[in-house]
Amino acid sequence: MTDYIRNIVNNQNVTSQATLIRGATILSMDGNVGNIERGDILINGSTITAVGQNLDVPGAHVIDATNMIAMPGMVDSHRHAWEGQLRRINPNATCLDDYSNATHFSFAKYYRPADIYVGNLLTALGAIDAGITTMIDNSHNSRTAAHSDAAVEALLDTGIRAIHASGAPVAGEWDKAHWPGNWQRLQDKYFTDNPESLVSLAVMAQLEPELWAEARRLGLSIVTEFFGAEMGSELESLHQQGLLGPDNIFNHCTALPDRGWKILREAGVRVNVCPRSDSHYGIESGMFAIEAAQRHGINPGLSVDNETSYSTDMFMEMRVAFYLQRVMGMHQQQCCDSEHALKTLPAAQLLKAATLDGAACAGLQDKVGSLTPGKQADLVLISISDLNLYPSGNAFGTVVHAAERSNIDTVMIGGRIVKQNGKVLGVDSARLRAAIDESREHLFAASGYQPDIFADTFLPLVQADWPG
Repeated sequence: MTDYIRNIVNNQNVTSQATLIRGATILSMDGNVGNIERGDILINGSTITAVGQNLDVPGAHVIDATNMIAMPGMVDSHRHAWEGQLRRINPNATCLDDYSNATHFSFAKYYRPADIYVGNLLTALGAIDAGITTMIDNSHNSRTAAHSDAAVEALLDTGIRAIHASGAPVAGEWDKAHWPGNWQRLQDKYFTDNPESLVSLAVMAQLEPELWAEARRLGLSIVTEFFGAEMGSELESLHQQGLLGPDNIFNHCTALPDRGWKILREAGVRVNVCPRSDSHYGIESGMFAIEAAQRHGINPGLSVDNETSYSTDMFMEMRVAFYLQRVMGMHQQQCCDSEHALKTLPAAQLLKAATLDGAACAGLQDKVGSLTPGKQADLVLISISDLNLYPSGNAFGTVVHAAERSNIDTVMIGGRIVKQNGKVLGVDSARLRAAIDESREHLFAASGYQPDIFADTFLPLVQADWPG
């Protein structure tokens, strides 16, 4: 498969009929709307127009949400979607080099546009299935212009809301002539004349002011993999030069000193944290940075990062965040008498991080992240009559500490139902699996990888040629 055919997903129908979600337990994540034990949500086209009780809308299509929790769609603030077909290939990775050995240093070099399309398509569909309606796609394998096109087209085909952050490959040969001019080309080809598109453009760049300047010329947000202890010393200079701003999105932000957090706050830099990734890959202390961020007035989004070692599950991200925060707080209080003892994260606060705070990280807080009249109808219905959830003693606790992907009955993005009765709609499963299998076979053969589904470790296939 040297090329790809866009015939795997077909679910682009939009109804102009009003939709009334009736009788749900509503977690609006909007302080003015509040939470409603039994309420209704009215949607016209792509927009939420009312949230309340006993709404009466003659002629509306009614969704009976009795015994369901309605909540905003979740936002994954940082995902390397191109790696979708490499799911759990490296479950016991212990460091970033382990991650890179199974991605950048090996398979990434042999990705064709078709493989990028399959990886992005699978990741986005998996996100929808898990109640993630918005994703920032950190696409650091844009080897040619055709690779970038494939990534964008996959996102468009799935119907997910996404920000595609086009980034340079980390290793191997690639077409440097298209970089960073590819950003202008992508903007012109897919986005300039399509302001209502669910997909928009950003860029991936490290602390590279020249690339940042080009991104800003195009009005694009800048996504950076930012590890505090290693990179924090450069913040003072960047800040003094006026190079940091609200168009910066920093991933991770581990082990950043207080002065660094103050700079990010002053500059308005957007931040996301990675509970599982930081601990799984032993990044610096292994502890994600939500406590430090919040202590400095920043409410970061949550991110899954990748699926090469674990799942796409934002529910699990919230739980790992809760338990890491709890155990570190106990350690600080009992062993270290810390001045800044870590505090427990309540379930409602964690859900806010996975929804509204993630939307703010994406710069979409005016469009999504809460069930607010006037915002886009991106929402999730969770069946609390399911055996593992009933009875629901606390709505926030049910979502954060007990719900699973299988409990998601309905997902709506921009007013369009993309998952219903527990099934993602419009997907030709046979074609999807065939495309995934063909892609994996190509990548494994090209890189000389012999798959072993029982392996304890992923052994490096080649000598690493990237120092970071």
